[in-house]
Amino acid sequence: MTHHPDPDAGRIVLDALGVVLCALPGDARIAVAYSGGLDSSVLLDAAVRAAGAARVVALHVHHGLSPNADAWLAHCEATARAYGVTFDARRVDVARNDAAGLEAAARDARYRALDAMCAVHGVAALWLAQHADDQAETVLLQLLRGAGLAGLAAMAPVRARANGVPRVRPLLGLLRAQLERYAHAYDLRWVDDESNDDTRYARNALRHDVTPALAAHFPGYREALARTAAHAAASQRLLDDLAQMDFRDAAREGGRALAQAALVALDEARALNLLRYWMRALGLPAASAARLNDALRQLCDIARDDERGAGDHALRVDHAGRRLRCYRGLVAWETPRAEAEAEAPAHPSVELAWRGEEIWRLPAWRGTFVFAPANADDADAVPEAVLRRAPLVARERSGGERVRDEAANVSRTLKNLFQTRGVPAWERDVPLLYVGDTLLYVPRIGVNRSAFGASGARSGAAWRRIEWREDLTIA
Repeated sequence: MTHHPDPDAGRIVLDALGVVLCALPGDARIAVAYSGGLDSSVLLDAAVRAAGAARVVALHVHHGLSPNADAWLAHCEATARAYGVTFDARRVDVARNDAAGLEAAARDARYRALDAMCAVHGVAALWLAQHADDQAETVLLQLLRGAGLAGLAAMAPVRARANGVPRVRPLLGLLRAQLERYAHAYDLRWVDDESNDDTRYARNALRHDVTPALAAHFPGYREALARTAAHAAASQRLLDDLAQMDFRDAAREGGRALAQAALVALDEARALNLLRYWMRALGLPAASAARLNDALRQLCDIARDDERGAGDHALRVDHAGRRLRCYRGLVAWETPRAEAEAEAPAHPSVELAWRGEEIWRLPAWRGTFVFAPANADDADAVPEAVLRRAPLVARERSGGERVRDEAANVSRTLKNLFQTRGVPAWERDVPLLYVGDTLLYVPRIGVNRSAFGASGARSGAAWRRIEWREDLTIA
């Protein structure tokens, strides 16, 4: 008997994909996050029908959490081969005892792997298979967690990202039942994840025990919760617009720090909104309302103490492996020194036999020394003869280093000079530049002119200005 697909089932899904395809160039490659489950199987099949196999890349993440994970990987690879689409997979390690919870840890690992594969294959967009039932569950979960507007906004149909491809959810307006109709109509084969039946996980508990009762009494609950998410997203955009205005006034050090005075001058709700926006811009995970309220309270206490001349008031706020610090009116997140040393090895010393190079890239330090032609009267200029005298060495601080303060005609420790110049503690982890065993240049302090010796007195000598330029980071 000939199989005739349900035309309505196909049309609804393919129309949804057609909308997002219109926003892409005709030859753009598309990645599909392909787990092998029903939802992503529908998305992959429809993507091939709508865009053509040549434009589609199927990406699979092997979490290793299920004894069936290897079989799922094999199924996905075989299915992708049958479609004629490019296939790629990554294995990730998920910590079962992660403080954020197993679900969150697996999600973060999955997205990191997907982003890495997208970069390899040069795709224009990553398509994800979440649908309207998933959106409703997400809004309910966020409501039960007491989330703010950003949480209630749930999943966006399209989320552009500064350091990666856009994440697109073409099926977000469709019900799971519609995807099931499509899968049966086109006789698709998929795998079932047994963990989806484990109601110890909050999302599964909602799916199996709560939403069926909601559907019985409130048949339109999915559409209502989707409207709630849309309203929350619109309101959050307005809050972000306000935060951007406040950020322009308060940002210092290229956005790495905020001016304490500008922050505490805002009313409480507006200051908390700025803190949340700033943390997102820095790539930090969201903090609880209690932690942000505590941070703002302490910053206000410090401001009041300063007005009364009551002396130093230490700021004590830790979050996501960082510590909020306030130094000379600047507020910034830093990695505590002890934790930073435990997380990463010391920077190894690096040598360069200088032969006229204008740049010396130091990947381990995420920055570059620049040696630009200069005049002798430039405060940060060095005779080329000094640079050639011995190998240049970049090394980290070990403590006790001293530089001659020409203005005061005395030798000072780097710690003292950093404090005198108002360099915050989080900006002092910089490479020191030596010529041989003599300290020549310290970023944010300048050149140690006592290192020149007789080379500095020669007339007609060529000079180079030394600069330290940190790599740009995109939050």
